[in-house]
Amino acid sequence: MSAEIWSIVLLSLKVSFFALCWAVPVSFGLAYLLARKRFVGRRLLSAVIMLPLVMPPVVTGLVLLYGFGPTGPIGQLLAPLGISFAFNAAGASLAAGLVALPLIVRPIRLSLEAVDPDLDEALEVAGKMGWQRFTMLYFPMSLPGIVAGGILGFAKALGEFGATITFVANIPGETQTFSLAIHSALQRFDGEQMVLMLSLVSISISVIAVLGSEYLLNWLQVRLSGDRSVRHA
Repeated sequence: MSAEIWSIVLLSLKVSFFALCWAVPVSFGLAYLLARKRFVGRRLLSAVIMLPLVMPPVVTGLVLLYGFGPTGPIGQLLAPLGISFAFNAAGASLAAGLVALPLIVRPIRLSLEAVDPDLDEALEVAGKMGWQRFTMLYFPMSLPGIVAGGILGFAKALGEFGATITFVANIPGETQTFSLAIHSALQRFDGEQMVLMLSLVSISISVIAVLGSEYLLNWLQVRLSGDRSVRHA
């Protein structure tokens, strides 16, 4: 592969990785809140979380641009701190993570909702505090959901196009990930080989990620229940 393609591959993996770094913890917190708590506005919060999944990606990118752009309210607050998300890899990770967020929240929430309330009550009767019940029960039981959600989120972040190009543009070496690079190559009369190479690499990475998740889910299932069958969250 050429140096240009290697640069695109590494940037795509970097953007997807950092997208997961913030999206998975946030998704876990939101999933736990929705699964285990009852409060006013719970259904509204659930609907808002799902919005990036149903809205056109370009609209999601515009929301980020108006909020986190140089003239946006959040962007202006962060500017004195030297933090900027406009037209850089950090912004690409923010956009990719936001679009992937609903796909990460859902399987984690399902895993948490599947926890038997009687187990929590038994631990409470045994004198275990809230944080102890969380580490002993909820977090281990949510691991299959975290793995499944993480893989779905990674795949979505890896292929994100609309929100990214709207928010941070298509800048080679800075924000040009797989989808944006393929889009650019398609506009060139001599870009067929690059389109083919990038497509093959992205497919290979996706297959490796899916196979890895299957293995990890099976290992977690064995550790949690002793059952060697894979549970799909």
